[in-house]
Amino acid sequence: MTTRQGQPTTARRSLELAASVLAPLAVTLILVPFRDHLANAAAALALVAVVVAVASVTAGSRAPGLLATVSAAIWFDLFLTKPFERLAIAQSRDIETAIALAIVGAAVTEIAVRSRQRYEIASQEGGYLAAIRDASDLVATGAPMSKVTESACEALSEVLSLRSCRFESVRAAGAAQHSSRPQLERTGEVELGPTRFPVDSSGLPDEEVELQVQHRGVIVGRFVMTPTPGAPASIEQRITAIALADQTGAAYEPESKTA
Repeated sequence: MTTRQGQPTTARRSLELAASVLAPLAVTLILVPFRDHLANAAAALALVAVVVAVASVTAGSRAPGLLATVSAAIWFDLFLTKPFERLAIAQSRDIETAIALAIVGAAVTEIAVRSRQRYEIASQEGGYLAAIRDASDLVATGAPMSKVTESACEALSEVLSLRSCRFESVRAAGAAQHSSRPQLERTGEVELGPTRFPVDSSGLPDEEVELQVQHRGVIVGRFVMTPTPGAPASIEQRITAIALADQTGAAYEPESKTA
């Protein structure tokens, strides 16, 4: 079970950390009956395989992989090297093996974390492109403005992790050309007059944010977005939102009575 942003829940994280300690211990105890006949290098390789498995499954964080590495090194020393059941190593080659185990485990963990990060970035960017493509398809097929704005709101909610989103047409009775809400500008910055919000570090403001929709340089409507407090809003996400607004503007029909 994960949160909306894909971060592990507290229960899952606790389970991962527990497994990081217990999995190397379990494999070590399995190897104990064979320690008089099994080369320590082979035992270390078995423990490295456990660290690889832990790091791969829990690649969203370095902590489980590093904890599994420390755990594997301790159990290796305690149960598989002489003197047994003491945190001491008598032979220099066993010291070298233990050091190699720690280094390889840390390296595997770092590789797994970086691979997961690259995968998540690629997956997110693919989702952004898919959202823009879907909006473009609606415009190209002549979908009504109401359907375009509804689809864009859904996409904006997903891309920016919004609590709510609605479209306001400036043609509606009483609609104002300008508002006092913070604006998501075409540069990707969020501004209110001279004030620029630190979106990169703090996410979108905890209030309604406006994204203007233009048709041939004229404001024809706006998306009013209610962000989730603290949710990230990278420049890629904000540029995707602007592209969605542009697609909405392309669907605008000056003579249409559809809001």
